[in-house]
Amino acid sequence: MNKYASISIVVGFIFVFLSGVYIGSFENFSFNSLDTLTNNSNSSDKIKFNSIISKFDPNASLQLQDESDIRKIRDELIFYIWNSPPSVIFPTENSSKIVPSAEKNFLDKRFENLDNLKNIERLSIEMKHGVNSIVYIFHAEKSNNELIIYHQGHSGGFINGISTINYFLNNGYSVMAFSMPLVGMNNQPIIDVENIGSVKFFEHDQFKFLESENFSPLNYFFTPITLSLNYLDLNYNFKNYHMIGISGGGWTTTIYPALDTRISKSFAVSGSLPIPLRINPQDIGDYEQLVPDFYSIANYLEFYVMSSYGHNREFVQIFNKFDPCCFSGTLFENYQDEIQNKLSELNSGKFDVILDDTHSEHKISEKSLELILKKIQ
Repeated sequence: MNKYASISIVVGFIFVFLSGVYIGSFENFSFNSLDTLTNNSNSSDKIKFNSIISKFDPNASLQLQDESDIRKIRDELIFYIWNSPPSVIFPTENSSKIVPSAEKNFLDKRFENLDNLKNIERLSIEMKHGVNSIVYIFHAEKSNNELIIYHQGHSGGFINGISTINYFLNNGYSVMAFSMPLVGMNNQPIIDVENIGSVKFFEHDQFKFLESENFSPLNYFFTPITLSLNYLDLNYNFKNYHMIGISGGGWTTTIYPALDTRISKSFAVSGSLPIPLRINPQDIGDYEQLVPDFYSIANYLEFYVMSSYGHNREFVQIFNKFDPCCFSGTLFENYQDEIQNKLSELNSGKFDVILDDTHSEHKISEKSLELILKKIQ
């Protein structure tokens, strides 16, 4: 190697070194600036969120004073959904009952390896505009004569909840499983919409097109449960009905027990927050969570009370602290005590909140399943 080559190499190293220092100084400035901007942004968001939360007054929203208030509001909600009085929707033993068609000993290979499964019963429910609901009853072989209503959310059919179904079957509970309207095995019909034309329905937000003075699409979310329970009342003798739901099914599990006191204990996982506390975009919710006329009859705080109220009844919200989907964190702290205090005043029913910090998924965890089982046993 000649001396000129050696000099070139040395000069090259010096150039690279000095360039790195120069560029590095800008990189450090850039990253520091970015960190500063991020911190400022977080601080701004916290101030904004704290301002919103500070205006939230749960006591002002809780207008339920006694059992007569609860009965009155329940009757109004039932009439809003079904356009019929409660005696028609939740009939007595002496009145006529509309029940779904049933197929006993139904075979579905997806579920054939469930533990303690005696058989599957398939219910088919047809509703207005051709919207349907397919329901499975998983009968336990060794049964404690109690039933879990399991409700899946928007992510797919109740096959997604097979581990939860298996868990309760294995512990002696029969399970009746539901999917949300238009989801899973439920159909996605083409409906003639007045002044619009034929529309294929596959999203809940489309239900707005079907609203009328005599019909609420919320009917689609609750009718399958009501008719299925009517069927069970006619054909079986379960001691208790409990309810568990995840995500959109958690929303259903929040609302339905407020309407139907046949539900003893209910557990809504990642299901809802009061609308004023939905300060994150992912928490806003779908059509069914935001129907103005419906929630003007009862707001979410009042639903929490109504789903809790009654002898041997309890409503439990389960929040995944690090849920990537929705309703993460600890915003429930802004109303938990007020709901419990209201139930103490009413002297009937229980409300509880479980914070699950054992994972960072949108699911019903093993910890939550164990806590649910402990509460219903």
